[in-house]
Amino acid sequence: MDQPDPLTVTVDLGDRSYPIRIGRGLLGRPGVLEAFVAGSQALVVTNEVVGGHYLERLLAGLPTHVRADVLRLPDGEAFKTLETFSDIIDRLVEGRHNRGTTIIALGGGVVGDIAGFAAAAYQRGVAYIQVPTTLLALVDSSVGGKTAVNHPGGKNLVGAFYQPRCVIADLDTLDTLPDRELRAGLAEVIKYGVIFDADFFDWIAAHLSALLARDKDALGHAVARSCEIKAEVVRTDERESGVRMVLNYGHTFGHALEAVTGYASLLHGEAVAIGMVLAADLAARLGTLPAPSAARIRDVIARAGLPTALPPAAGPEDVLEAMGMDKKVTDGRIRLVLPERIGAVKVTDRVPPAAIADVLSPRG
Repeated sequence: MDQPDPLTVTVDLGDRSYPIRIGRGLLGRPGVLEAFVAGSQALVVTNEVVGGHYLERLLAGLPTHVRADVLRLPDGEAFKTLETFSDIIDRLVEGRHNRGTTIIALGGGVVGDIAGFAAAAYQRGVAYIQVPTTLLALVDSSVGGKTAVNHPGGKNLVGAFYQPRCVIADLDTLDTLPDRELRAGLAEVIKYGVIFDADFFDWIAAHLSALLARDKDALGHAVARSCEIKAEVVRTDERESGVRMVLNYGHTFGHALEAVTGYASLLHGEAVAIGMVLAADLAARLGTLPAPSAARIRDVIARAGLPTALPPAAGPEDVLEAMGMDKKVTDGRIRLVLPERIGAVKVTDRVPPAAIADVLSPRG
């Protein structure tokens, strides 16, 4: 049976615009990748788990004239490092890849971020394609051109803004996604409702059971609406000098949590979920968000099966110190995204440190 044509969401950036193709059965479908592979060389960057599921399918969809090398990375946030970045560059050099090559990132956010950074740096920039295989990457990290690696001092401290040629969002890849990874991706979906679209938040709340059960129509709508929101924000503010900062809702707390737990015990989406709850709680304590709205945000996140409190390994003092290392700190002031109501947030660096410390400390 013929597959329906994919839905296309365009990230409109003038001559650097690119499409997000959303659908099922896209990997391996003739013609899907052909228009976006720049020359006769490609390097597919993936990991062992994802590669085992989808690598052959992707390779079958490449134009026949393309010589494709493959690099399998270790799996996990702990390997999103300069050392792994160097491994990609080494493979490009060893394979004699030139400026006409295309890097294809097949995997979740870690693979996409590090492969994109390698594309930005190699020979001052080569083409790359994002093929996200986790819900979180489908709705967030694959879209918008943020590429980076982590540093012991903080998450994503070394990186670049560098847009892909296209994003191929094959929803079939979610069929093999572990339940925990699916829930982690829902954190970013929920984020879009809180920051931008109250109706979408209501829809998420009403369809959580379907999303967790991997209902195809529900997941398709969640991915498409999330990508539409992110594409609009990126179109308005590509380099995060203004409105794009709203996408960091939950992330200042979340990145600090990841750093203090060694990028090991929390998935990115889980850390962001806790961060969204903390930011909503903080806004309620400051009187800028009605308490029932903060409670509703917490409830939806909890019903998605996500954590809502600091893990035992994350001491409040350590988290606050890590927040001070965030890229968004200006003149020693921590910049936070705080909800004003469901569907609207504000960016502020005027929150007293004592108030941040208070929300991090469990109430007795």
